[in-house]
Amino acid sequence: MDNLDLRQAIIQRVHDKSNEELSDVIESSIGGDEHALPGLGVLFEIIWKACDSPTQNRLVHSLHSELHKQ
Repeated sequence: MDNLDLRQAIIQRVHDKSNEELSDVIESSIGGDEHALPGLGVLFEIIWKACDSPTQNRLVHSLHSELHKQ
């Protein structure tokens, strides 16, 4: 399965979910099995593309801060 097919499969899997169900998918995937990471990546990609530049900058700043916590 190539990357485009994986993206499409993940999007199809969550397409009809409610906000609560999407939140559950994300929460249950975080810190779980590494097999969930590609799915989280696809969901993040969708969020990233929908964000304006200031929001993207805030996300990067948050990520940078979390990666450099002592």
